[in-house]
Amino acid sequence: MPEIGIGIVGGGYMGKAHSVAMSAVGAVFNTALRPRLEIICASTSESAERYRAAYGFQRATDDWRALVEDPKVEAIVIASPQSTHRQVAETAFALGKPVLCEKPLGASLDDSQAMVAAAKASGAVNMVGFNYIRTPASQYVRQLIVNGEIGDVTWFRGEHTEDFYADPQARATWRTTGMANGTIGDLAPHMVNGALALIGPIAQVMADVETVHKTRPGGEVTNDDHAQVMCRFENGVMGNLYFSRVATGRKMGYAYEIAGTKGAIRFDQEDQNALWLYKREGLEASRGFTKILTGPAHPDYEPFCQGPGHGTGYQDQIIIEAKDFLQAIHSGKAIWPTFRDGHEVNRVLAAVLASSDQRQWKNISDF
Repeated sequence: MPEIGIGIVGGGYMGKAHSVAMSAVGAVFNTALRPRLEIICASTSESAERYRAAYGFQRATDDWRALVEDPKVEAIVIASPQSTHRQVAETAFALGKPVLCEKPLGASLDDSQAMVAAAKASGAVNMVGFNYIRTPASQYVRQLIVNGEIGDVTWFRGEHTEDFYADPQARATWRTTGMANGTIGDLAPHMVNGALALIGPIAQVMADVETVHKTRPGGEVTNDDHAQVMCRFENGVMGNLYFSRVATGRKMGYAYEIAGTKGAIRFDQEDQNALWLYKREGLEASRGFTKILTGPAHPDYEPFCQGPGHGTGYQDQIIIEAKDFLQAIHSGKAIWPTFRDGHEVNRVLAAVLASSDQRQWKNISDF
């Protein structure tokens, strides 16, 4: 099998996830390209060396330019803070190297727009790391909607809710400073991407964004805790979205409900191996939501396990993502979601913030 040298910028939470995924993806999916863990980059040479030894890379560096420009590094994964995304991606694209960038794409709308332009100019494969929509269950939901199993969609509700800042006494950290690290910058991109994937482009939003706890032990809070959004999709579907890091009791509340003329769907990431499907057929007395457990009949499940109901986990989502990235490189054909899709998410979120500030509906086309 031909190898491809992988360089990962960032060795922390997502850097580890991508490193493990690149180590496992060849065995799980029998990919045509087999990743070789070439270089990992971190903010200090000491931490980079620690990550290299832990994850199995050939080399380590504290200089992302050295990683990107190294001839043995043939594809780049950006798992560093949003403020670094644009410069790393533009440098990689100038060399014609494929890039997988963690969400959100860049630290601003200007960043993501420039990154889309750089990707287009280079012609190199590009992808954004929206992993939750890649679960076998959510991939199957996309199929159900496209195939008309629930008829014409009439309504969508989506949320991404967690509670890691529900305690008012939780200390201020880097997460409480700067809008890029707030709920709109951190959690909201995943569900906006999910809404776009399941229902289609969003036309308008009306939003209310709030900082619930304006001070915490250790400092002021300069970003948002939660937000609610009314939206109208371009296809006419009505929707609402909610994002929160102060939703007490919620740990991974990436959840959605979809209503259609012939049925309905419910999904909650806290039970990621199940979805609930309602079909408006048969006798009223016997109708009800049916729990469907994912198994080998669902997308990207069987390579992990041949037993239905045994389930996949968070790391498996990243392995699926790695498979898609390698497939795109091997085929030379883009696989969703590309940088352009990541930029569309940023446009929606820019409109959300503007709507909240100005207390009025905003058209996505203006951003």
